[in-house]
Amino acid sequence: MWASAIAAYLHYLSLGLIFATLSTELFTLKQDLTNRDGWRILIADTIYGIAGITVLVTGILRVLYYAKDTSYYMEQPVFWAKMGVFIVVGTLSLYPTFSFLRWIKPLRAAKAPEVSPEKIKLLRTIIHIELTGFSIIPLLASMMARGIGADWFAI
Repeated sequence: MWASAIAAYLHYLSLGLIFATLSTELFTLKQDLTNRDGWRILIADTIYGIAGITVLVTGILRVLYYAKDTSYYMEQPVFWAKMGVFIVVGTLSLYPTFSFLRWIKPLRAAKAPEVSPEKIKLLRTIIHIELTGFSIIPLLASMMARGIGADWFAI
């Protein structure tokens, strides 16, 4: 019982951290970044990655051990839609992460990252998409838990 409660807690906490870190990245990412801004974004992205992995691991644990029977999820179209959104958002997140990792060398040299206006715009767009995707996932989870959409593809 405790393990189930802790897995659920970590799952929800990590989702909250994802929103907080992506918001931090979005509001900090601007033209003329300072060294401090660069570190803030890099740290936020690191926490985002850890939170994303925690959401994935705790989600798997919940599906396999702590929630409804595994077959319930496997037969739910909304579950697969939720997984699809998670995969798309997770894949999209790689571009900003690799971009931010390239800043480490100048940041360690106490220099600000140099980022073109076009790159800032692209990174901000991707972060907006990530925030939208992570806003849709809890809706899909709520629908799935209530059986909404279970018969969408019934023959």
